[in-house]
Amino acid sequence: MFKKKNNKDKEIKEEKVVDEEIDDSNVREIIVERRSGFNFSEVIVIMIIAIMFGFLLGNIVNFVVFDGSNSSNDELDELVSTYDNIINNYYEDVDKEELIDAGIQGMINYLDDPYATYFSGDASDDFNEELSGTYEGIGIEVMLKDGVISVGNVFDNSPASEAGVKVGDIVTKVNDTDITGKSLSEVVSMISGEDSGNTSKLTVNRNGEELSFELSKATIETPIVESEIYENNGKKIGYIKIEIFNSNSYKQFNNALKKLEKNDIEGLVIDVRDNPGGYLSEVKNILCLFLNKKQVLYQLQTKSETEKVYGTKKSIDRDYPVSVIINDESASASEILASAFKESYGSHVVGINSYGKGTVQSASDLNSGDTIKYTVQKWLTPDGNWINDKGVVPTDRVETVLQEGETLTYENDTMLQTAISVVSE
Repeated sequence: MFKKKNNKDKEIKEEKVVDEEIDDSNVREIIVERRSGFNFSEVIVIMIIAIMFGFLLGNIVNFVVFDGSNSSNDELDELVSTYDNIINNYYEDVDKEELIDAGIQGMINYLDDPYATYFSGDASDDFNEELSGTYEGIGIEVMLKDGVISVGNVFDNSPASEAGVKVGDIVTKVNDTDITGKSLSEVVSMISGEDSGNTSKLTVNRNGEELSFELSKATIETPIVESEIYENNGKKIGYIKIEIFNSNSYKQFNNALKKLEKNDIEGLVIDVRDNPGGYLSEVKNILCLFLNKKQVLYQLQTKSETEKVYGTKKSIDRDYPVSVIINDESASASEILASAFKESYGSHVVGINSYGKGTVQSASDLNSGDTIKYTVQKWLTPDGNWINDKGVVPTDRVETVLQEGETLTYENDTMLQTAISVVSE
């Protein structure tokens, strides 16, 4: 049997929000590079080039500034002329910003690309915030369970942790307003919304005692990596869970890995279940901790060429067994990680077929603060396989099925148990 050195059970929260509610309906993507700005004319040129030359091949996001020198001025003139005619001659007043939004959205829709998206306003802010790995807040996660809103997590070195807020505190008031009957989203908005200013007052019930905390907001780095040590067959097995590949994932993963290795682990389980993807550069850096410059991490394919991407180091000292856990919500960067370990490191992949997103997208921030993203490449596994709409096929097919009302714990997590077994044989 497995023995967990930390006896705290892991649970799936019924609903979890990190200070702000995020619309994640379009998050299954890989973003290759950091953003650069484009003005409206450049956006038009980008989309014309994309439409004319078939620039749409994948699902990872890339940022290139186009100067328009090779584009057709006639097409651009027609777009600008149409815009001017509508603004000047339409019989009713037209909102210029909304017209531009509609024009950009129309071009995105024309591509018939399921992963091409135009984010405007709050949706753009949420998209950028989730992938940046930081946000402005007090540093807690709140959750709704059995009609009660409580603190599910307190981030280290945050205003909440320094003030003494604890996991399990039941939230009763925010800024002296009773939250009885309010939804989780409403409470989150009260805590982190602009109306609350630079501070939030949190009133909680802790074991029957009412406590209040005046909390100043700060820039918080969202923890997206967690780690544990398990023992099986007399071996110490490290475990790292990655929630998303945002700007901080490599740093947090590397720190967690070093701590595990100081405890002399003899195997490692990497869990990317429900991980929707993120920055390709982050997953590449993680893979480079295990694969050397002679080993292929993945391949990138355009209509004219295929490039193999290798590790960056001449040699790697790590040679202990690694297994990766996936499920049908593991997408993009998660699938790159799983396939690289499977085909180049010789790892077991445990779980069920992953999401199946084998494309690369490019995202660009407009000067207005809005964001566009569209497909530019395919990515292939180290062996040249395209997993789009198929997913990564596990070497060890295991499905964890929970009964109604049951939460995921170590004892019923058959995927985790199998992943530990195969690296401790």
